[in-house]
Amino acid sequence: MHPLLPSLAAACLYAGVTGYQGLRLAQRTVPDKRLLLILGALALVAHGVSLFIQLLSPSGLHLDFFTASSLIAAAVILLILLALYRMPVENLLLLLFPLGCLTVLFAQFAPSGTAPAIAEQPGILAHILFSILAYGMLTIAVFQSLLLLLQDHHLKHKHPSGLIKNFPPLQTMESLLFGFLLAGWLLLSASLISGWIFLDNLFAQHLVHKTLLSVVAWVVFGLLLWGRHQLGWRGYKAIRWTLAGFCLLMLAYFGSKLVREFILHI
Repeated sequence: MHPLLPSLAAACLYAGVTGYQGLRLAQRTVPDKRLLLILGALALVAHGVSLFIQLLSPSGLHLDFFTASSLIAAAVILLILLALYRMPVENLLLLLFPLGCLTVLFAQFAPSGTAPAIAEQPGILAHILFSILAYGMLTIAVFQSLLLLLQDHHLKHKHPSGLIKNFPPLQTMESLLFGFLLAGWLLLSASLISGWIFLDNLFAQHLVHKTLLSVVAWVVFGLLLWGRHQLGWRGYKAIRWTLAGFCLLMLAYFGSKLVREFILHI
């Protein structure tokens, strides 16, 4: 089966549910959570089928730049759809559904890089899984921090829009942010530990930049969580630290992957 059909189906469903959610929020009405879940789940199933076809082959796992981006987006959306049953996180979907639409289209139509197929032992695959989940969870935290920044700005200037009026209270938004950060930091810890155990040399030439930047990002997120617990960090300080750690992490993975696959061709 060719991945074109499920890719287009996923993109159309993501675009449709984004339009529906945006329209309802523009009308200052609350979107139907059940409809968001149903349409989001259908889009995610199509996305998953497309990824399954693109990633798996007899030679191993094809995880080039754009399929990795698509896989992380799918993992992020899955986590939020699961969380939607217990937490008020539906506003994050307004950012994540377009992300899913873009990444599934890029994975389908953009030229593939030079990354070789991955045919590794279960320990290496576990390291990859922890890495993807860590990136996914910390991506959610970044989107949450951006929504928190927007909400804080509107509340301080006393002109909340229709979108802001549908947000949970500011304290709830901050609690969600640090919950996502803690989960992402723990997954990143598992990724670094599994890499140290199962990879032959984390500081090999093709891994050294990724390893160092990931460790620095881990320290940044760890300091942020410590500052929250010990010093009560919140608001703009928490958002700045979140964005700084995320930028380091994206440079660690996507920056090095982009350079190696599309510039150095190695």
